[in-house]
Amino acid sequence: MELNDLTIVQIREKINKKELSVLELCQEYLKAIKKKNEEIFAFLSLDEEAALSKAKKMDEAISSGQNVPALAGLPCAVKDNIMVEGLPCTAGSKILENYKAPYDATVVEKIKKEGGIILGKTNLDEFAMGSSTENSAFGPTKNPHDLTRVPGGSSGGSAAAVAGGLSVFSLGSDTGGSIRLPSSFCGVVGLKPTYGAVSRYGLIAFASSLDQIGPMARTVEDCQTVFDAIKGKDNMDSTSVEMPKMPGVEDGIRGLKIGIPREYFVKGIDPQVEEVIERAIKKYEAKGVRIEEVSLPHTEYALSCYYIIAPSEASANLARYDGIKYGYSRMQDKKDEAHDLLDVYLKSREDGFGEEVRRRIMLGTYALSAGYYEAYYLQAQRVRALIKNDFEKVFKRGIDAIFAPVSPFLPFKIGEKIKDPLAMYLVDIYTVSVNLAGLPALSLPVGKVGNLPVGLQIIGQPFEEDKIFKIGKLYDGNN
Repeated sequence: MELNDLTIVQIREKINKKELSVLELCQEYLKAIKKKNEEIFAFLSLDEEAALSKAKKMDEAISSGQNVPALAGLPCAVKDNIMVEGLPCTAGSKILENYKAPYDATVVEKIKKEGGIILGKTNLDEFAMGSSTENSAFGPTKNPHDLTRVPGGSSGGSAAAVAGGLSVFSLGSDTGGSIRLPSSFCGVVGLKPTYGAVSRYGLIAFASSLDQIGPMARTVEDCQTVFDAIKGKDNMDSTSVEMPKMPGVEDGIRGLKIGIPREYFVKGIDPQVEEVIERAIKKYEAKGVRIEEVSLPHTEYALSCYYIIAPSEASANLARYDGIKYGYSRMQDKKDEAHDLLDVYLKSREDGFGEEVRRRIMLGTYALSAGYYEAYYLQAQRVRALIKNDFEKVFKRGIDAIFAPVSPFLPFKIGEKIKDPLAMYLVDIYTVSVNLAGLPALSLPVGKVGNLPVGLQIIGQPFEEDKIFKIGKLYDGNN
């Protein structure tokens, strides 16, 4: 087995047996990045010198018999909307092209404390707005399984880095499916945690009531290891909480009840995707899991609801990029100087933001404007409450988790949907409800159509990440 295919458990074992040094591992990953990144374009920036230096120090600590933490020596990648002190943090946008992070995000602090070695920052849809990683100002990322296809978005670079053997694990962010969709398209495991389970401090905000940072890895066990390292309350994020110990997680798998929402298996889903998902459900059934049809009646309104709330929050969050405080400014352009302050604002934002970001800012500004606020934004918040209530009713019936597809179709060709925003938004049809309800959900690779991966979405109750990890591990018994 190649070094780049090893799981966290396998790497730990080899390092403990002195069969592998952290430096060798780090060098191997950097070598793979240099060889493959030009065609995959998962990474926007590398921190090679610091990574090698930390690898040497980690080897010294291991040789001296020191206790090493959970992620000791593991090369990883961080989505480029999460702050890593001293490294660029572009959010995939021209407006932040030259911005360097002045501090570490809380999750990055925790990764470093646990011994993780950050190789660099990964590509994404601009300000995490997209489902294909084609909206990056710096160019699209390609799916390692088929370079003509998208890796999903917006955390496409993070998923492609893991799937392409360029990092052991990675961090992404999920606002409407941005961890789960690329995990499904690239055939890796990705977790969107419960809202509040992981600190958002140091994450460049898109939609603050929906955003959540989470891990992406090769196996469920690896994903859980990273999640355990980054979860928990943070005084710098008032929405974060200490993870409560949930009852029943230690019990056996026997008696587990899984809900299958009838609204998720309707006309429009690719029959090949549906077949893979149904095979996975039957595999669970054969292991003794009870399968029960459930209803989430307000699912049909979820996409409309999301595309009012998310752009509304984005229009407020992105107002800070005005060409004055930081980032790109038209004032610096000697060829076309701005005439007054308003000119600076307008021209900086026009040049700095891409088409999709401008579209969502306009949508959000319209939804929040006088005369439309109650008709759109407040109504969407009422529908959000109904969607959350749907999930609560299902779980009150004794359902332990909900199974659903991650995407209604396979990874699509680069350029296939980029000119049709509505077609692109439909990619998120199975994922946005989870963010609106603040629930945890895991994307688990359960098969392929040809060489294209298909992911099963395992949706749990708030703070029951351990339970959905356990259900995920049950799939193949050794994942």
